[in-house]
Amino acid sequence: MNAPVLAKASASVTSVQWRRLVLPLGLGLLLLGALFNKEVVAAVQTWDASTAYNHCFLIIPIALYLLWDRRFDLVGIQARPMPAVVLLGPPLAFAWLVSERLGIMEGRQLIAITFVELLFLAVLGKRLWWAMAGPLLYLYFLVPFGEFLTPKLQDITTWFVRHGLDTLGVPAYIDGYIIEIPQGTFFVAEACAGLRFLIASIAFGCLYALMMYRSPVRRGLFILVSIIVPIIANGFRALGIVYLGYLLNSAQAAAADHVIYGWVFFSAVILILIALGLPFRQDEISTRSGSASDAEPASPFSMRRVVAVAFGVVVVAAISPAVSAALSMGTLTPVPVASVIDVGPGCIVRPGSGASRVRTQRVVCDGVAMDMGWEAFSPRVTAAPVMAERRRLVSRAATEGLSEDWLETRDGAPSAWRIMRSNDPAYLNAVSIWIDGRPVRPGLAMRARMAMDSLFGATHTPMVVTVTPVVDWDALNGSEFKAAEASVQAFLLAHPGLDRAVGALSALR
Repeated sequence: MNAPVLAKASASVTSVQWRRLVLPLGLGLLLLGALFNKEVVAAVQTWDASTAYNHCFLIIPIALYLLWDRRFDLVGIQARPMPAVVLLGPPLAFAWLVSERLGIMEGRQLIAITFVELLFLAVLGKRLWWAMAGPLLYLYFLVPFGEFLTPKLQDITTWFVRHGLDTLGVPAYIDGYIIEIPQGTFFVAEACAGLRFLIASIAFGCLYALMMYRSPVRRGLFILVSIIVPIIANGFRALGIVYLGYLLNSAQAAAADHVIYGWVFFSAVILILIALGLPFRQDEISTRSGSASDAEPASPFSMRRVVAVAFGVVVVAAISPAVSAALSMGTLTPVPVASVIDVGPGCIVRPGSGASRVRTQRVVCDGVAMDMGWEAFSPRVTAAPVMAERRRLVSRAATEGLSEDWLETRDGAPSAWRIMRSNDPAYLNAVSIWIDGRPVRPGLAMRARMAMDSLFGATHTPMVVTVTPVVDWDALNGSEFKAAEASVQAFLLAHPGLDRAVGALSALR
């Protein structure tokens, strides 16, 4: 048999194999999607709500295109199911359960995608999976991951602005993320940290590297450049906006279209990356020739074995969600909570409606009114519902102009009250979380404590408490906004017994 005929026969065998593999792979993906439906829904909601992750809607079409682009590289590679790969499932299932107990959705989503990779590896075999590794690994961009980098990116951007203004000779006073120049004030908000540029650049860099290069070294270097360049570029972008305000003699005029400036600047950066990468392209070189010499001898496999392998991956993946569902049964019983928090002497308390799961009351101290709201949770709840409710209670302040910091106490002791403020539209409130009868700052230690409580129980119910000044937010000017913020801080500092009152309220009776 001559080479062209053998190559055609190999391609035909591969086509037949793919038709036989589509059903178990498709059913496996559907079952995994059903098992991890909360992860899928949370991801899609984040894609829709955050401009940093809008590109995630394109990830699956891009992965499919990359597979199509490599279709000739797959010719002659036979699928060889690997039942032993299922043994990798239990450690992944345990990692998912740890992430679920800690309330880390990104961890759960990453492991869900890893189970998808495991399904393909178990059904296709090592060699065929490796030939498809680029498009398959690109699916990890479906996970909206990276928000934890925002504070560090804000620090880097502020550092660029600080040193850039010094170099340009522009007088500036910088306090945290607030930058004041004679022409006005700028704020390095979370939206200005460059996370959306960074994530989009990395996704583009990986796509470009997969399409233009074959060498792992060149791919790795280009991806590294696509990480470094947008971070530096965003620093120069922020510096440029502040310097433009200095030249225009108006901070407001310079910042008016800063989002447009950002995307124009980012587009220019992407074009520069493309131009830098083109001279080193290798897209004309194939990793496989698709010739007869590369073709493997046909090795028919049992469909029963393929289905069993795919089903085995799904069964192992189902272990942790089943355990989690059993543990969560204890959180369904509502926790009774008093309808009034005793703030202390000298204040008038007017309880609000008790029909909602969030209790409310209005407190008037020395003629200054504050609205307080709180919600109690089961002592066996994990951190995820508590943090979700915290985000919901401060959602009115969580705009692109959000700034936040911890309340500064008079003695310098750490406070668990977080001041959340938005300049456009104007709004602010203070929020705190109580675990085990004391206020705590969100973090890994809090999540670990709640994970242990979810397994062994606790003596107190977790609570989220907010304090909001009673003002007409729509008619507030700048000085009134600062006065409202000062009133919240004064209220919290003047009533240290509030912590003890909430702690006593959270104790189980």
